[in-house]
Amino acid sequence: MDGRIDGVTSRGGAAAALDDLFGAVEQEWQDQALCAQTDPEAFFPEKGGSTREAKRICQACPVRDDCLEYALEHDERFGIWGGLSDRERRRLKRQIG
Repeated sequence: MDGRIDGVTSRGGAAAALDDLFGAVEQEWQDQALCAQTDPEAFFPEKGGSTREAKRICQACPVRDDCLEYALEHDERFGIWGGLSDRERRRLKRQIG
């Protein structure tokens, strides 16, 4: 089967290939993220816990912008992404949206 149903490419065809490609690109930036090399608990503190350590790590991260973009596009509601907390990301979305 060629992945086509009535002339339309199914998820097994080109669309799946694009999903795989975008997933690989997404994974590439995540592999370069400094948070992937540290304790993930720092990036998901308990309510009221300090975000200082996570934000310090984000400041030096080479893929900080990619991370923030991902969090904004996927509406991440928990944790520090791209150096910003959920509250800071919501504020940024209001400012740019």
